[in-house]
Amino acid sequence: MSQDDVTTLIAVRHGETAWNRATRIQGHLDIPLNAMGRAQAQRVAQALAGEIVHAVYASDLLRAAQTAEAIAARLNLPVQHELGLRERAFGVFEGLTWAEIERDWPAECLRWRQRDPDFGAPGGEVLTDFYQRCIDTIAGLAQRHPGQTLVIVAHGGVMDCLYRAGSRVSLQTARSWTLGNATINRLIYSPEGFNLIGWNDDFHLEGLSLDETSDGALDDDSKR
Repeated sequence: MSQDDVTTLIAVRHGETAWNRATRIQGHLDIPLNAMGRAQAQRVAQALAGEIVHAVYASDLLRAAQTAEAIAARLNLPVQHELGLRERAFGVFEGLTWAEIERDWPAECLRWRQRDPDFGAPGGEVLTDFYQRCIDTIAGLAQRHPGQTLVIVAHGGVMDCLYRAGSRVSLQTARSWTLGNATINRLIYSPEGFNLIGWNDDFHLEGLSLDETSDGALDDDSKR
């Protein structure tokens, strides 16, 4: 395998939204970044400003799109939106907090918490379908750019799929890794698949406070 066969991926979860801290499920609902999220987007953009990047791809949902726009502006690149990078669709769970889901949908909540690969909330995506959608989309993007470096801006659930693909962890394994907002995750893609290089780099967010936000509001996507 030559270096020309390898695509470098810089995967970034979107910045914080008002529903993150509230543990309210966003799914496909289009929630924008809050003030802290906008500050995080600027920080991650600064951190990546010196990278040699060939393309920036992002989910079309506002929280990812806004984060990607900050990064792309620093890199002087356009943002290319991909529907396949959207968060998992959560159907009737969307808009509810974790506590409300546990109260109103106890059986379904248990299957979700247990990472049942065949479970999807009513009206939402089955876990195995979501995983396949994410991995197929990102593999397809990587295959368009052999030997190049891509920034991929997406969601917590998408980052989780990438971690599992890159470290060969099954869908049913309980999560023990962090999926921080606006953190930097690095993988490579080759004809052999994904390999994890670095995860949840948040050094660029150190010391971030409300003093750096425009309106002083600190609120939160599902902390999936």
